[in-house]
Amino acid sequence: MSDERAPLVFLYDRCASGDRRALDMRLRGSHEYVARMGWALAGHGPWWDLGPDALSTRRPALMAMVEAMRPEVGRREVLCLVHNWGRLATDDTHRLVLQRRIIAAGGWTLTTFGESDLHALRTVLVGRST
Repeated sequence: MSDERAPLVFLYDRCASGDRRALDMRLRGSHEYVARMGWALAGHGPWWDLGPDALSTRRPALMAMVEAMRPEVGRREVLCLVHNWGRLATDDTHRLVLQRRIIAAGGWTLTTFGESDLHALRTVLVGRST
């Protein structure tokens, strides 16, 4: 049973190709990262955008994940874990738009390499930039 105060992690990835071996490897790595940190995994995940959705600006699985995060925000800290920033988008502008959607829902994003936008979230919440 997981600690209810531990952050709730929503796993996201995307894969445009039919070969899902790399996707499966990243998912295993993400599960290991979450276990090492002692965090809880959100049910109904991971959220994957596959095929053409992985390259589009729509990202239906990511948007469904963001909607699943919203009701959890008042209960505990929520975050979206991705292997690296490229798993959100290779284009920096598109990636930042997606990260802002996660922040607007009350979550934040972290990579398995320890990079996060948590500082940006705190800046938005206090209403000042540094």
